Amino acid sequence: MNVPDDPRFRREMASAYRSGWHFIDLVTAVPHRGESLMVTLFGEPILVRREDDEDIRAYRCLRRPRGAPQPIRCAIRYGMIFVNLDQRDHQLIEAETITATPRSA
Repeated sequence: MNVPDDPRFRREMASAYRSGWHFIDLVTAVPHRGESLMVTLFGEPILVRREDDEDIRAYRCLRRPRGAPQPIRCAIRYGMIFVNLDQRDHQLIEAETITATPRSA
């Protein structure tokens, strides 16, 4: 993805869109140890991998020569994978459990 060279666009992407938690995929996309998923989020390649300990982790793939993947915050909620690219310390808010009886159709 080519990012326009407009400074206003880059500022808006950095502040409004990159901050916070973003849905990547369902955990079923990486069902087994060692499997990974490569996605692009706001022009950055992101690797989501199920590690040997069964945890799912996400990494920012650096484009610099010899750049090792940089770990980024990753959270699993309700079977969905979320990542946070922002460098500030955002917390994923825990949803309250709501018990309700579904209505019949």
